[in-house]
Amino acid sequence: MHAMAVLLALSAALAWGCSDFIGGVASRRIGTLTVLMLVELGGLIVGAILCVLFAPALPPAADVLQLLGAGLLGVAGLGLFYHAMAIGTMSVVAPVAGSGVVLPVAVGVVGGDRPSAIQWAGLAAVVFGVMLASREQSDVPADAEAQRRALLLALVAAICFGSFFVLLEGPAKESALWAALLIRVAPIPVLIAFWVRAGRKLPAPRITAGLLAAGTIDLLATTLIALATARGELSIVSVLASMYPVVTVLLAAIVLHERLLKSQYVGVALALAGVIAVAGTAT
Repeated sequence: MHAMAVLLALSAALAWGCSDFIGGVASRRIGTLTVLMLVELGGLIVGAILCVLFAPALPPAADVLQLLGAGLLGVAGLGLFYHAMAIGTMSVVAPVAGSGVVLPVAVGVVGGDRPSAIQWAGLAAVVFGVMLASREQSDVPADAEAQRRALLLALVAAICFGSFFVLLEGPAKESALWAALLIRVAPIPVLIAFWVRAGRKLPAPRITAGLLAAGTIDLLATTLIALATARGELSIVSVLASMYPVVTVLLAAIVLHERLLKSQYVGVALALAGVIAVAGTAT
């Protein structure tokens, strides 16, 4: 496993965690649909400029179709994720959505990935740590019901995210910039159509600008993970990138003052220990 792939995957996790925190907070104020459209649109604009400047040649048609499919799955997962964060506890929803990493790990192993024993232990620590960080209790029935709905949405989002990683792997080896751009192309017309049909309006300029910026951060994360996938094993890269919920959890605790259980802090620590184990054996 190349050390650069580890660094790129962890950087993607940091960027995704920040972007998802912004999107999750905004979803509570202006609705998931508007947030999702602006985040995707922000990334599309920047991605198009980068491709024109640095990667003018289109990828093969098969890769284009695969990336468009990945984009639809990714935006579906992101929409479910944002809605789950809007109705549930952000620090609980984010780790559950990150559990979709199990799917690309399985695909990577079947495809020939062979992590070392230490890396397997580190990957297991990351996955179990993320799941442990999702534990939450509520004594209020209404809150408990909302939390159950949020967790169900987060689980479906996890499946979408896992499938996204699997579809991204092949095309990312051809062009990371085009991969980051094309996964946004397919969802944009759908999102705009739903947004117009729903009669929504743009939020205040400050919020709009913030969400467009979040989209740019999300594009950065997608580009970084595409580069990491091209340089490392899918089973390892996808797990390291799934660390983004830890960033969201910590931001929710620091900025929103969400109270975490001791077990959640243990989960965060376990996930970080797993990253150290994987990164320490990278070459």
